Amino acid sequence: MNRVQINWERRPAQPVADALRRVVSGCCEHLDAGRCEVHLLVTDDGRIRALNRDYRGCDAATDVLSFPDGDELPSGYRFLGEIVISLETARRQAEAAVIEERRELEELALHGTLHLLGYDHDSDRGEMNRLELQLREELLP
Repeated sequence: MNRVQINWERRPAQPVADALRRVVSGCCEHLDAGRCEVHLLVTDDGRIRALNRDYRGCDAATDVLSFPDGDELPSGYRFLGEIVISLETARRQAEAAVIEERRELEELALHGTLHLLGYDHDSDRGEMNRLELQLREELLP
């Protein structure tokens, strides 16, 4: 069993904590990540913009950021890292794609988890994208 801790600076319109935990845990289980812990922060465009600027040198809001770690915790779990999602950007993207806010948040959590597990769509010739599409079919309702 994996652990997913969620911190809410912004709250979605409907409860999604269980769905986000299921997606992150399902991704880790599917990819045999072992016993792991992930922290997920749902925030706003201002906070994610500051993080994006400070850590990636890009002064703009984005939908999701991942901060991999990998340390072994005293509990025996491996801390994969933290995923940060902008609820404001997720809402805009959901509206543009004509999907539910929950679905967009699930897709962003999946994307962020893949980054925590070492996948990088900027350099892997489509491997992460193919895997993400496969996992959407398997993990997202």
